[in-house]
Amino acid sequence: MAQLISHAFADRPAYDTAVSRAILELVARGELPETIRLARPGAMVAFGKQDVSGAGYAQAAAAARDQRFEAVKRLAGGRAAVFHEQTVAFAWAQRNSNPWPGTHDRFRAVAEAIERALKTLGVDARTGAVAGEYCPGDYSINARGRTKIAGLGQRIIKGASHIGGVIVVGNTARVRDVLIPVYAALGLEWDPATTGSVVDEVGRIRFEEVAAAIRAELPPLEEASLDDETLALAEALAAEHLG
Repeated sequence: MAQLISHAFADRPAYDTAVSRAILELVARGELPETIRLARPGAMVAFGKQDVSGAGYAQAAAAARDQRFEAVKRLAGGRAAVFHEQTVAFAWAQRNSNPWPGTHDRFRAVAEAIERALKTLGVDARTGAVAGEYCPGDYSINARGRTKIAGLGQRIIKGASHIGGVIVVGNTARVRDVLIPVYAALGLEWDPATTGSVVDEVGRIRFEEVAAAIRAELPPLEEASLDDETLALAEALAAEHLG
């Protein structure tokens, strides 16, 4: 049975990202079972490879830190995305001897699960990019075809795949306000009005309700804790994810 990890290291965002990477690597080796993380993260802007290699990255990272968001190098692909305490951080590591052909199948399965979960909460949720959204992707989940609520990225290594994402529960303004200077520094165009959250759609709702709705759409999961080997490997990898 797949295991569920709900613990996050909110005060160490780069280390928290490294934990998901360590899980991926250990799943690929067969040392951990299929693992899903559903957790409350700390405040971070997660930058993709294109962001980090761009001329404006240093300014963008400084803009994030000016608003008390850590700058982190993300595990999966995509452009800069925001995590904070009113978002759900999602990560799914699966062992697969040949993970490359199933890339879009995995994306669709996870996007559809999140879409279903949000619909149970009353959101008119749809899969697909909204014109002008931040970190655009075909497997974004939007509300009413107008605002982005969740985004997904994927990383594939030999022997395993990782799908990571963020679902914005509330405090839309924190996402929008930090991305305005970050995207300006990166030279990326986007429309801040496309930023959304579950709260924007249904009113007051708790983090725990959104996380529970997502979990209900996933395969059976066994609650588990992070073991010493995973934590030690994450410690060794953390510096690589610090922006």
